[in-house]
Amino acid sequence: MTRALTGSLAILLATGCQYPFAAPAPPSGHISGHPVPTGEEQKPTGKKLPITRHTVQAGRQSMGTILECTVVVKDPARGPRACDAVFAAALDYERLFSTWLPSSALNRLSNAAGRGAQRVDARLARILIESAAFSRRSGGAFDVTVGPLVDLWRRAAREDRAPSEAELSHALLRVGSDAITINSIGPTVDLERPGMRLDLGGIAKGWALDRLGEMLRQGGIRDFLLDYGQSSILASGKPFDAPEWTAGVRGKGGALAGTAALRNLGFSVSGSLGQSAEIGGVVYGHIIDPRTGRAATRSIQAAVVAPTATEAEAWSTALAVLGPDGMAEIERQEGVEAHLLLEDGSERITSGWASLVSYAPAW
Repeated sequence: MTRALTGSLAILLATGCQYPFAAPAPPSGHISGHPVPTGEEQKPTGKKLPITRHTVQAGRQSMGTILECTVVVKDPARGPRACDAVFAAALDYERLFSTWLPSSALNRLSNAAGRGAQRVDARLARILIESAAFSRRSGGAFDVTVGPLVDLWRRAAREDRAPSEAELSHALLRVGSDAITINSIGPTVDLERPGMRLDLGGIAKGWALDRLGEMLRQGGIRDFLLDYGQSSILASGKPFDAPEWTAGVRGKGGALAGTAALRNLGFSVSGSLGQSAEIGGVVYGHIIDPRTGRAATRSIQAAVVAPTATEAEAWSTALAVLGPDGMAEIERQEGVEAHLLLEDGSERITSGWASLVSYAPAW
């Protein structure tokens, strides 16, 4: 059951936009990691021994934002190596999934729309299979074939002219996950309609975080926090000196209102709250409804926690499109909870949100 809250409470995370009108910064640069001692080991005798676990934090630009890697390790030299491996793998995913890199595997596939089945990287086929499933489950509110609409609204922002009904209708002819055929042998993908374009902006970061998390766990690291620009997060295990990782939440005016606990969860924030563009005298949010082709004219922010970062990002994207009407669908998803902040300051939360994230007020 979804219930309304009083007051104004929002996740203190930069709002992740599914389909931004402006291009992200190019991938370059990095922030070096370093070990931070985090505590002392207590033996049954009560005698304190030297610190045996270290927290290593590092960041690097990836997918148009900063990917932050925090790991808890016994060997301080191991942390930087682990984060370097994370960044290298993340760069590979960017080369696969980026819409801004002309040579990305995703763009090459989009460029071949209407030309029959194309052989693709197995990881691209896998994320498209998962994306098609989310599209069906969300009733089309999440759809990675939204690319033609993204291009249309970006042009509208540049020209300061809202798309005409004819332009919207023409773009919508090239949108729809039902026009994607994926064959696991090869694998191959066929974008059946000429002019189709894929945009993984509402799932790629979460999907990459899950794969990066798998890599860390396979290497024996189970306590870590991976964070794409504070909008897509994967929290595993716990910090050295606390039972769970935490994300800050803020109230009206940006004041800290409390914290949400995250342990073995994916977390994502999507929406147009505080992110907009004025086109032809009308303010539009940075969220496009793939079903209608229209950009949002209301401000909304959706935060979702789920067993995986992929689920969290896909559902936060869909919920930002669906608004309050989508909360009932979130309630039906096992292990998925949501917090929705509306333009008027009102909120909605799913029945298990408060208990799952152990929300703690700041006062």
